[in-house]
Amino acid sequence: MTMGIDRLRAFIATATRLADARGADGMPGDELLAAFRDLVSHDDWLPADCAVPHPEHYQQYLLHCDPLERFCIVSFVWGPGQATPVHDHTVWGYVGMLRGEEISQRYEKARAGAGYAAVAEPVRLTPGTVEALSPVEGDIHQVRNAHADRVSISVHMYGGNIGAVRRSVFDPVSGAVKPFVSGYSSAHVPNIWDRSAQVRAGIGAAMQPV
Repeated sequence: MTMGIDRLRAFIATATRLADARGADGMPGDELLAAFRDLVSHDDWLPADCAVPHPEHYQQYLLHCDPLERFCIVSFVWGPGQATPVHDHTVWGYVGMLRGEEISQRYEKARAGAGYAAVAEPVRLTPGTVEALSPVEGDIHQVRNAHADRVSISVHMYGGNIGAVRRSVFDPVSGAVKPFVSGYSSAHVPNIWDRSAQVRAGIGAAMQPV
């Protein structure tokens, strides 16, 4: 039975196998999406250190980065009412809601004028739901916590090391484009491969008299 941090470990193993077989660009598809949706449908695995909000801005904690930077997984922790600027990603991505709710609004270059216009209705993500992002289909959007009085947390997967990807922020009114690299909110990375507690427990059980 998969429980707790084992869920993240198992998902990373699935993603790595797909990356080995298909490459970074070929990973997205039904198998990866189903595995990611299963991951975010359980809220029992996110390390507490990667669920801490900041009073002034959202946090982006690195959960795992593939050694070859073919994909990464991060937790986004939103304080009440916090939001991103309008931005792009330049790589494919999945956004899965874990706790609370967030609202994602797509943008594209306005047909008239210099700015960027909202496209269609905003998407409201609830726990267990996933939104896919693709530069081919347009990946410019703004995301915000749907709640003004509590924290929300989503889990994002990207087709690269998103903390080191050159991206852009867009001014919806003036159309100004500024480059940025997001980095990560903390250098701490949970060691999901540390099974020492489980092994110690097994040793203790093995030493019990029969």
